[in-house]
Amino acid sequence: MARILGIESTCDETAAAVVADGRTVLSNIVASQAHLHAKYRGVVPEIASRAHIENILPVLRESLEAAKTTLDQIDAISVAHRPGLIGSLLIGVTAAKTLAWSMGKPLIGVDHVHAHLYSIMLAENFPSPSFPAVGLVISGGHTALYEMNSLIDVHLIGSTIDDAVGEAYDKVSAILGLGYPGGPIIDKLAASGDPESIRFPRTLLGRDSLDFSFSGLKTAVLYHVRGVPSKGQQIKQITRTLNQQELANISASFQAACIDVITTKLKRASKRVKAKSILIGGGVSANRGLRQALSRFSTPVFFPPLPYCTDNAAMSAALAHLFYEPKDFSPLSLDAIPQSQFQR
Repeated sequence: MARILGIESTCDETAAAVVADGRTVLSNIVASQAHLHAKYRGVVPEIASRAHIENILPVLRESLEAAKTTLDQIDAISVAHRPGLIGSLLIGVTAAKTLAWSMGKPLIGVDHVHAHLYSIMLAENFPSPSFPAVGLVISGGHTALYEMNSLIDVHLIGSTIDDAVGEAYDKVSAILGLGYPGGPIIDKLAASGDPESIRFPRTLLGRDSLDFSFSGLKTAVLYHVRGVPSKGQQIKQITRTLNQQELANISASFQAACIDVITTKLKRASKRVKAKSILIGGGVSANRGLRQALSRFSTPVFFPPLPYCTDNAAMSAALAHLFYEPKDFSPLSLDAIPQSQFQR
């Protein structure tokens, strides 16, 4: 039973996990930095890098202790080495390379976005998606569609041209004076709001486009809350406090627009690739409204378990098993790369 120690530091989560045979999660430790970035309403790269330096060793130790595993029992070291913030990536990649070299263990670099797609395989019921499939990664940094001929054979077919959907949630949360991260807060408020109370725009770009755009939707929320500025004027600050029902209605209407765009693009992509299943990954895959909407799809839709929606190391360690078996290892010269391997 191969045990892989995974490391994740692509953005603002320092994580380590031990996964056996690509499916059994023995430990999954995540040190969140949300409290450090909350007052800035977004991730500050320099702060994230410093926090990774402080957290990486304690997180690694805790992951091994939770898995009741020693370093000698680890068969390989995996690390998400792309895409992400370069300073954050360097911390995880350096730790992984150091461990691999000092222990004489294989090193396996994986793509963070690819790991999000693989995270559905960590469900206890062991899902078996059929291929070809459509993959969708939705998070604070990514909104992208993929054609998947297998869990390894993955090709980008659509991506955002501006804001990622998770970023739009964070910005709308800031507009409404809510907290950070915005996704869980807006999703919770939306449950008690009327999604038809405000008709926000759905930007679909073109009849056959698989790309996304959420910038206009974010701006529409801003104008709804603060008014449309006249020429030469600046956007007004909120002059009154929105009551709870107004916040709920705006949240529900904004979320309905996001979900309409996502479901429309998924239908287009599924038709194009003749998809037999749909795989969803990334932090926004935890959204209850989206899960409910996609439960009505005729094509089977697979979501990761909630603990593996946001950034974590278990998904990277699990994906690495696909490379461990054929001995497709990475050199110790492995680089930290800000871009994903899935590029047009």
